[in-house]
Amino acid sequence: MGLRATVVFFMAWHGLCTAQEVGDYVRKFPEKITVRVGVQNTSNSFTVTDNETAERTEFIPNDKTYLGLSALFRSLEIDLGYAPSFFSENQDNKGSKLFTLNFRMFLGQWMQTLDFYRQKGFFEVRNNETIAFPELGTLKIGGTTSYVFNKRFSFRAIGFQNEWQKKSAGSFIPRFTFYYTKFRLGETALQSDEHSYDLAIGPGYYHNWVIKRHFLASLGTTLGFGVNFSRSEGETTSSGLVQVLFRTALGYNSDRFFTGVNLSAQILAHQEDANTSFDDTISFAEVYIGYRFNAPKKWVKKADDFNRKYGLE
Repeated sequence: MGLRATVVFFMAWHGLCTAQEVGDYVRKFPEKITVRVGVQNTSNSFTVTDNETAERTEFIPNDKTYLGLSALFRSLEIDLGYAPSFFSENQDNKGSKLFTLNFRMFLGQWMQTLDFYRQKGFFEVRNNETIAFPELGTLKIGGTTSYVFNKRFSFRAIGFQNEWQKKSAGSFIPRFTFYYTKFRLGETALQSDEHSYDLAIGPGYYHNWVIKRHFLASLGTTLGFGVNFSRSEGETTSSGLVQVLFRTALGYNSDRFFTGVNLSAQILAHQEDANTSFDDTISFAEVYIGYRFNAPKKWVKKADDFNRKYGLE
């Protein structure tokens, strides 16, 4: 069975951010508890391309589809996921493993993500032939640091649903990205591990379009450049890195009820050597539905007291 868990910490800096001008564009829900149910699919796949022959070899994880349940109040969201066997893609996963853990933090206009992926069991796809590699595994740790320039734009309205974008707005969002990936080639001591380090920085732009008040369409992308360091059998090589990140969302929002679809993909591409290109792809898809309840007044008061004590409003 697979397991997905997400812990999301929100630290909202109020003050000027809650001025009337911003409030016309973004509706916050500090007095609500948000419950959210979704169907999710995420994976980290790899593609090796021979530049001379243009032959592509894909390593696709034996991924799973999850049922996710989350509860959110103010600064804390906890998501848990379960991979039930009644999904067809979960029925051929004998021996494969997948665990992901994601943290997201907001401090004013800064946004920080931290990701953890552990996978075991891949399929190699080459020339329309598929070969199973049940012992091939990967471990990925990393994340991004971003800055949202426009306070009228709500990233939380498309990713976390603890805000509601009331008027269309967009924002320039530059990002710094770092990921470490370990490739475990087998279980025997004779097999050596490979290690990869990706660092990239670049601009991005995201826009939320509000349609007839309650409906939202969102589109955004980031293009980054940096460097990759790879280490195998004691040797370290470096090469230029290109990052492409794409995200789109469709949703419906109101004071109580919300639903939608989120899709995202991130590609980190570099040259393994003069003749070989390597693409590292992280993909995510989700369909969700949720509802907001009034939080107990004691919870709201304690949260307000905490924010005032530590200067968060």
